[in-house]
Amino acid sequence: MTRSMTLCALMTALLAGAVTAEEVRPGVYRTPDERFDNLPGYSFAPHYKDINGYRVHYLDEGSAEGEPILLLHGEPTWAYLYRKMIPVLVAAGYRCIVPDLIGFGRSDKPASMDVHTYKFHVDVITELVKALNLRDATFFGQDWGSLIGLRVVAENEERFARVVVGNAGLPVGKAAGPEALGEGSAFLQWKRMNQRMIERGDIPTGNMVAGNVGDPSIVAAYDAPFPDPIYKAGPLIMPQRVPVFADDPANDANRRAWEVFRRWEKPFLTAFSDGDPITRGGEIVFQQSVPGAKGQSHTTIKGAGHFLQEQAGDELARVIVKFMADNPVRRIDDQ
Repeated sequence: MTRSMTLCALMTALLAGAVTAEEVRPGVYRTPDERFDNLPGYSFAPHYKDINGYRVHYLDEGSAEGEPILLLHGEPTWAYLYRKMIPVLVAAGYRCIVPDLIGFGRSDKPASMDVHTYKFHVDVITELVKALNLRDATFFGQDWGSLIGLRVVAENEERFARVVVGNAGLPVGKAAGPEALGEGSAFLQWKRMNQRMIERGDIPTGNMVAGNVGDPSIVAAYDAPFPDPIYKAGPLIMPQRVPVFADDPANDANRRAWEVFRRWEKPFLTAFSDGDPITRGGEIVFQQSVPGAKGQSHTTIKGAGHFLQEQAGDELARVIVKFMADNPVRRIDDQ
């Protein structure tokens, strides 16, 4: 789909709707604050940084003196996904940094899908990590949060002390085309479904998450960032940006990231769920390839699907707390 076709579809959806878009500059939209009022289980204060010309929202919970944990959401969620985990991590003495990717949550939303490249999102989170001067940080990511965050870690390894991933990946595309993925591929089916959403110019963000976890009470929270389809360029296009094909422009950078992780001796933990058809078995690659994963207490979260933070947030947070306690940061002055 060309850029002009994409914008045409989005503008058609906008004109058909009843909501007036809030444009902060040409082609960039910002969700009104009142959309985030009174969300169940979510009372965290917003924080903002201007990064690469966009306003990035993040949560900053816990003591400023606590070891930082960078928690990254994926498609099509936002920081709300971590509301069950943050209290557990903060109670253990840690500082939680939870950004919204550009195009998601309370962060700015470019209307052009062309903006939303893999590299763009890696660059934004990298600059946020630097702006906050995170050191000895622990990273956790799921879905696109892992794809982006693992690149950030690999390209700034001196800032990170530990890594935890759940329902995650760091793919390097090898397939010659869609047919090479195989008709049984769950991800191929998702890509096809997503392509139809792009053609329609809309994606049912709230219903996608709520339907996956079986909780209709969260529909409004995951729809909150998107008062109109013109805000949805990010969640619409990101499934198509996963590097599964051999000619993907992200492949070289992901290969370099894997070179880092194949010599990564810092603690590395997998905590995948047992009910995600997209990432099932992906933990084995990390366990076998990353030196720092050897001897760790890798965990399978039972009874959870793709959005394990929703279905098992407390349990997942406790896994991270134990992992961090079992693998204390070794500073020069401690030796």
